[in-house]
Amino acid sequence: MNTDHLGVGRISLPRRRFLKGVLAGAGAVGVAGPLWSSTAATADDEAGASAAKSSYRGPNIVMVRFGGGVRRRETIDPEHTYAPYLCHELAKRGTLFKKMDIDFFQDINTSHGEGTLYLITGKYEKFKDKGGRFLGAAFEASVPTVFEYLRKSFAVPAHQTLIVNGEDRGDEEFYNFSNHHLFGARYKSNTLSLRRYKTYLLRQQIAAGKWTGKELEHKRADLEKMEALDYRHIEANGQGPDLDGFWQRWREYYGETGFVNPRGDRLLTELTIRALKELRPKLIMVNYNDPDYVHWGNLTHYTRGIAIIDEGLRQLVATVDADSEYRDNTIFVVVPDCGRDTNPYAAVPCQHHFNSRSAHEIFALFYGPGIQRGMVVDKRVDQIQVAATVGRLMKMPTEFAEQRVLEEVFA
Repeated sequence: MNTDHLGVGRISLPRRRFLKGVLAGAGAVGVAGPLWSSTAATADDEAGASAAKSSYRGPNIVMVRFGGGVRRRETIDPEHTYAPYLCHELAKRGTLFKKMDIDFFQDINTSHGEGTLYLITGKYEKFKDKGGRFLGAAFEASVPTVFEYLRKSFAVPAHQTLIVNGEDRGDEEFYNFSNHHLFGARYKSNTLSLRRYKTYLLRQQIAAGKWTGKELEHKRADLEKMEALDYRHIEANGQGPDLDGFWQRWREYYGETGFVNPRGDRLLTELTIRALKELRPKLIMVNYNDPDYVHWGNLTHYTRGIAIIDEGLRQLVATVDADSEYRDNTIFVVVPDCGRDTNPYAAVPCQHHFNSRSAHEIFALFYGPGIQRGMVVDKRVDQIQVAATVGRLMKMPTEFAEQRVLEEVFA
């Protein structure tokens, strides 16, 4: 369910400083990524992460979380689909796994934050919100993400490993890195979202002296609340010059009101298109989520959300196809975060929190150079196989992920 909490629990600053001092005193310079990072990755961190590594040549990967939870019926079933581009066009250009499942036997949740982390870590975990909140999704993975694997393997800067998030998924803003001691903040990715833009804008307006007196105090308090979403406190000073430049161009184009730029999943499509053109990411994940508005009780919110994602997917593919550097060197990975319930008697249709069978039933589509066209894989496969498959495509080890890959991708 869409939730929007600002009161994410903070880690005690004195305790973090104490731990940092202990690690430093113990000669922990060689530790690649601490359990908790008290500061944002610095220029030195970037240089260290890139030292003695080769440049990444591709393929680039665009992961599309066909998200908010969708059923196979309304997506890949030709007779009932609300995603005609995905079902009738793109599927014919790639390899479709029509029976991908989320594990039925482990005690795990079928929801958005969990599904996102299953995809990018290749491991099922029983996550708990860092602040202990009901339905909170401030989760932290214990094993690395594919973004961390990529940055540890190749000289790829953080602004070229991106997660694109919806504005009402604040808890998912910081799935950029795990707490694994060999990876972590040094190899983190970055996030594009309207929340990040609003935070950047407010920070800029305060620095420019737009307000004074009591109004300034209120604005500083607002900024502190927005920054509090970053429960690991790694970006208190912003996202770095590349992202600051991106947001400045966004501000010049769309202004400051929020009434001009797209909203919902259309916003994610626009952010991703601009990121592809301006930031040139090697690995980017688009976390669509509009179908989740079905929680308001109207089935058309769900089906309309699917149609919006489908149109966004068409635009993303067209953007890549029109770019000479991306066209023949980019693979799309389209996969839902979770499925949805098929119970016709539920007061609110298409739930996903009750662990029903259909909430575990999803699909995956791989499309791009080297991927067999028009293949439909009818055997059961597993959601956590995606991470290792991406790893093999990008020629990087994913040693802490599920090691089974989707073999048909390489047929």
